[in-house]
Order: sequence, then structure tokens, then C-alpha cells
Amino acid sequence: MSHEEVGSGTLKNRTDFPALIIPPMSTEDLPPYGVWHFQDALWKGGNEALPPKWQKFKVLNNKPIYQDKTLLMESEKRPLPGVRLDVPGDLVTGCEWHISPLGRSYFVDHNTQTTSWKKPTPERPAGSLAPEYVIEDHSTFIWSLACLRTSGDILSASSDGSIRQSAKDGGHLGKLWHGDSGMVISTALCPDESMLVSGSIDGKIQLWNTKKRNMVGKPWKAHRDVVRYLHWSPSAVEIVSGSHDGTIQQWNPHTGRETARPIATSHGWVSVVRYSPQGDKFASGGADKMIRVWSTDGELLIEINGHDDWVLSLCWSNDATQIFSASSDTTIRKWQSTSGKELAILRGHTNSVNSLCLSPDESHLFSASKDCSVRIWDLETNQAIGDPLLHDDQLLALTMLPDGIYFASAGVDAKVYVWSLDAALKQQGSDDARDGNTELVAKSMGRAARSRDVRHSVINILTYPSFMYVTSLPCPNSSPATEHLENMVMTSGPMIRTRSHAAPLRLQAHHLPFVYTMCSVSSGQELNLSVDSKQSRSIPGAGALTSFL
Repeated sequence: MSHEEVGSGTLKNRTDFPALIIPPMSTEDLPPYGVWHFQDALWKGGNEALPPKWQKFKVLNNKPIYQDKTLLMESEKRPLPGVRLDVPGDLVTGCEWHISPLGRSYFVDHNTQTTSWKKPTPERPAGSLAPEYVIEDHSTFIWSLACLRTSGDILSASSDGSIRQSAKDGGHLGKLWHGDSGMVISTALCPDESMLVSGSIDGKIQLWNTKKRNMVGKPWKAHRDVVRYLHWSPSAVEIVSGSHDGTIQQWNPHTGRETARPIATSHGWVSVVRYSPQGDKFASGGADKMIRVWSTDGELLIEINGHDDWVLSLCWSNDATQIFSASSDTTIRKWQSTSGKELAILRGHTNSVNSLCLSPDESHLFSASKDCSVRIWDLETNQAIGDPLLHDDQLLALTMLPDGIYFASAGVDAKVYVWSLDAALKQQGSDDARDGNTELVAKSMGRAARSRDVRHSVINILTYPSFMYVTSLPCPNSSPATEHLENMVMTSGPMIRTRSHAAPLRLQAHHLPFVYTMCSVSSGQELNLSVDSKQSRSIPGAGALTSFL
């Protein structure tokens, strides 16, 4: 292949580099700035072969994409010396991505007139917010994050083939989770947190016991390609998986068998698939720029078209009336889930938006992007709050911690950053106050206060035939005694046993400043129960939840 065939990436007409050919002696020799290696490839196979640790794949329109697996960077241009591989805007301004004659990616920084094997990172502005904690447990990319509600511990899954459990302050907890399926790309926690499911690059799915941190049974041979996304149904009776093979599959977690025929989605690659909070449908997105909503029977309910590039992440509102989507087109969009009507476009990122999550009270949306930043969005104004929160490399995963105050992000730099929502809102308030935006400060801080109130006045209960699992039960203005009701397991009688008490505690209604409205439920149904000071109903077969002194 001649260089003229490669496209606009060549520097045939550039004058800022001397016309010198000085091939490096080894892959450790960095090409110097000002010398352009415009020549044939020297790696094995030459111009007709890909460099070491590169792969080629095609999606939808059969257009080839080339990926440096070491850096997790992709280019539409064939990697050859003399070709600029990045698209302007992908990297820090003034930087370019190239490949040396011996096949190693390197970067040219015209700002400093240097070259480097390391991808340039965005400069942190003075006074920018720093994470509360940084967790450095993995050796390479982190693809997925989850959080245990009962402890607040963070689970991270990585290309290094491991899943690790860490306290939010970075403390190491127990042994490493390590399977035999290679890179772990996706994870999902069972609603009662007893099990975790993971998906790997080889198309296999593995079930894990979260208490013992070991594998349950053998891996399921699930897909013909990467298992990109996993999600549990709210009832915990089913798992849904989405793959680069273009299909969605539904699984019985107890048997590891499919519960329905695979769904051929037409996405090309499936990037994301998520159940609605009610569990009666799920939404998917992928390489064809579309969002599709399916019944649990596999019937296509609606197609939503509006993005200009891949759909990479989705999340539902708690009442399932709205869907939030993130895309390679750099936007986040809000849709009516039944009609597909576009309600808002959130703009602010400068590159692909890879992950989304909502705050518990739905006042804020969090997004993680290939532009190395996390952004917080006020959903009343649909505007970004404050400055971007910066990593050293592109971000792939995001999760909210159960307290609703902290959230975590991770990606290519192999680090988990734990951020404080309160700190971000306070910083925004300080910036706005300096700018004279006192009304905006009052609104923002007022929403933050309401967010904390709502977080503390909502509980989530998962019921099973013999017990109920209460994941959160604090409330505003509660006494110290009532705080002990957090994270408890309630048996079928009017007794509870909490994690902090060895003996059962009897519940009595008249000692607390509130009671709870409840409804009849079937086994495994998840409820959101709100505070009600006027009435209390019991759940048949599960005992009466009142309160205790």
C-alpha cells in the first residue's frame, strides 16, 4: 500500500518536519520531535500487516476500524508510519497520534515540541476540584463499577482479568476475584447483593458469590463476542446481556440457561441494555445510533432515533417515563420512553459520553466521557454544574455510592476516583457567588438540600418468601436510635435483625416521628416506600413494619 492510498493523514505537503528518515533502532527508541518517519513499516509483515497488539474490526457499514489494544485507542485510518491517526479534537489541543516504523504508538506535542509514548493528559486548571479518594488496585483499564449498598464498598472490573473490592477510601478488602476468561468488561450486582455477574471479552458470563468472593459453577458460554453489558431484573429472577455479536440474551441465574431466544437487535454492536425499574421491559443502544425498547418477551415496543453516533449508555427515571442516553456524538439526551419524544439535549462534553447514572432523587445526572472528565448536570435546568472533574485519561465507568453523597468514576488510567457531590456543588456555589449569580447559588444549594432530604425519606425494600431486605431506612430529624434501622433484614414476623445488633429488635410504631405506607407485594418485587405520617399498612406474609425505640 502506498502512502498516497492511506488518506489525509499523511504529511506529504507539510513543511514543519524536515524530510528525514531516521528509523529507531528498537521499539524503546522514541522518534524525536521534528523528524517524520515517512517510510514503509518495519514490523513483521510490513505495510500489509497490522502492527503488534493492534486489531481490525468492522461494524454495520463494513467500514474498518483499527484499534491499538494497548492504549484502547481507535482510528479509521490504517496504522502506517507517516499517517496521523487521531481526528482533531480527540486529543489535547496541539497533539497528534502517530505510529513508529516498528509499530508502537507515540504522540507529538506541538505545544512543548516533544514526543512521548504516553498519551498527553489534560491540564488541571488551578483550583479545580480534586477527588476525595483515589483507588489504585488495577494494572490496566477499568471497564465497570458497582457499589454494595450495605457497606458502600466499590467493585471494579478490569482488563487485567480481575474484579476487586475496595472501601471508598481506598482500603483493600479481602482477596482478589479472578476468573479464567480474560478481560472483564461488564459486571452487575443482584438486587439483594448476594451475587455478582460478570461478562468477559471471550463471550462468557460468570456468576460470583459476593460474600465468599468465589465463582459459582462454570462460566456460561453466552455470546460469540464481547459481553459488553449486563443487568439484573429488579425481581432478581433474570439477567439480560448485550454483546458485540449484536444480540441480547436473557438468562436464568440459577441454571445459567437462556430463558428466551436471543434477540437480534440490528444494533450491530450492543453497547448497553437495561431493565426498567418495574422490570416489565428493557432498553438497548448500540452502534446504529438507535435506542430500542423491548418487552421481556422480546417484542420491539419502540425505536428512538435522534443521536448522530453510537449510543453508549442508558438509564431510566424511577417511574420509567423517561430514558437518558449518552452517545459518541458527545451529547446526552432525555426522551419520553413511550413516545420517543426528545425532551432535552445536554451539551458540554467534547468527546464520546461513555457512562451515565442518576442521583437517588433524580435532581442530578452524572456523565463520564472519553474527554477525560465527569460532569454533573442539574436536571431542572438541563445545564452542567461547575467545571469538569478531570481524570488523566478517558473514562469508561461511573457509579453512585449508596449514601447519595459520593460517586465514583474510572477508566483507562486504571484508577477509581471517588468524588463528593456536596464539594462539587459548593465549589459551583463559590464560583457563582464570585460572578454575582446569587440567585443561581440559592437554587443550586436549595436543590442540594432537597436532595439530601429526599434521600433520607425513601427506603428500598426487596421481599422474598421468608424475609424482607431493607437497604436504606434513615429519615430527616431522626433520633440516634432510629439510625440503627439502616440495612436490616426483616423476617416474616414482627421482628428484625440488623447488622449492628445480635439480638432481634421488636418494632413499635409510636416511638418514631413517622410511619410508612406499604402495599402488598409478590416474592422478589422491589418497592420504593415513601414517608407518610398519616397511615401505615402491613405487607401480608411479611409482618408489619412499624418502628422501634
